[in-house]
Amino acid sequence: MAAFSLRAYVPADFETLYAIDMACYPRGIAYSRRTLRSYLSAEDADCMVAESKTRSRMEIIGFMVAVADGSNAHIITIDVAERHRRTGVGSALLGAIEEGLAAHGVQRIALETATSNEAGVAFWQRHGYRYAGVLRGYYLGRIDAYWLIKTLGEEKI
Repeated sequence: MAAFSLRAYVPADFETLYAIDMACYPRGIAYSRRTLRSYLSAEDADCMVAESKTRSRMEIIGFMVAVADGSNAHIITIDVAERHRRTGVGSALLGAIEEGLAAHGVQRIALETATSNEAGVAFWQRHGYRYAGVLRGYYLGRIDAYWLIKTLGEEKI
């Protein structure tokens, strides 16, 4: 697999990020253009983009969005193109986001992930996120989600 690099989001990335989100999540769970744009333009939003050189150009292969609120933050989404999963892209995006949030005084990060998303749950646990509860019908009114939390600075287990 080709090497990748990380950089901050720029507005010209929007359509590509939207397309990746649509490919990563089912209809109704993937964000609408309006909602994704709203998150990306939030005052305390942080978005990192992963890209890889393909042929003679850089191609966006993943991204992650988080929004801070004082000492707390919420991970909005992490999206990695299917053929680039399990190559370290998600872990690199998460590390960069966590580092940036910590530098801005965030101490606790929360997120939701479907209880049926075994790979996702394992990913978050591997990176120190712990169960804080179950949100019944969180997705589409019928799919449960785990509410996961990580306190920054805690040892990974």
